Amino acid sequence: MLPEFLQYSFMHRAFLAGAVTALVCPAIGVFLIPRRLSLIADTLAHVALAGVALGLLLGLSPVLGALAVTVAGGLAIERLRSRGGLQGDAALALFLSGGFAFAVVLISLGRGFNADLFAILFGSILTVSPRDVWVILGLGAVVGACLVTFYPQFLAITLNEDLARVSGVRVTALNLLLTVLTALTVVVAMRMVGVLLVSAMIVIPALTGFAVGRSFARALATAMGTALLAMLLGLTAAYYLALAAGGAVVLTALAIFAAVVLAARLRGGGAPR
Repeated sequence: MLPEFLQYSFMHRAFLAGAVTALVCPAIGVFLIPRRLSLIADTLAHVALAGVALGLLLGLSPVLGALAVTVAGGLAIERLRSRGGLQGDAALALFLSGGFAFAVVLISLGRGFNADLFAILFGSILTVSPRDVWVILGLGAVVGACLVTFYPQFLAITLNEDLARVSGVRVTALNLLLTVLTALTVVVAMRMVGVLLVSAMIVIPALTGFAVGRSFARALATAMGTALLAMLLGLTAAYYLALAAGGAVVLTALAIFAAVVLAARLRGGGAPR
């Protein structure tokens, strides 16, 4: 007999959407962290917030609004960074502050959608509709297919971008693609953990993977397994303890990371890289 919480359709949707989120977020994170691009996830989350507010203000789907604005923001960031118009951290800071300011202005104009916005800011398993599940499944499939198809090229530019360029890898195009995939991942995850915690699910499981994995492939597998475990435990705890789902999932991921760090120090291996 199934546990009580698995007898509700909204929990089925939450676990299905959560599983996709848990697999996609760290899969992107392992390519961002070694290149010191972790902040791009946080930046695009703030840009996504502006897209959500724009969608609600115009009476459109907030997910589609976030998707359009986040992809456009990601492309603009990568163009600025690759052409040397701004340093990478300066471009990210510009879009982070600009996206958040734009969102605040739009929120002030649409006083009637505070309840919807609160759920998207912090995540809510109750707000994951059947249409959201299909959108998340579709976006997750696109991100997963691109990562599998271009895995050798993404690995090459992650390990050494200059060497990859002289080896004939199309670095500029792949950087642009990775930025778009990061934007899609932010949109996938925002329904589950909220836009303010999206970057945590991209970064924390990936850090755990690098702390344990002896190779890049093992780090990737460990990161995805860690995120999946955190999502399952976090959602279960959120149901029984009446907690915010996003916060519960991220705190569970943090607890796993802390346990890994402690175990590494007890073995004398030092802190994870």
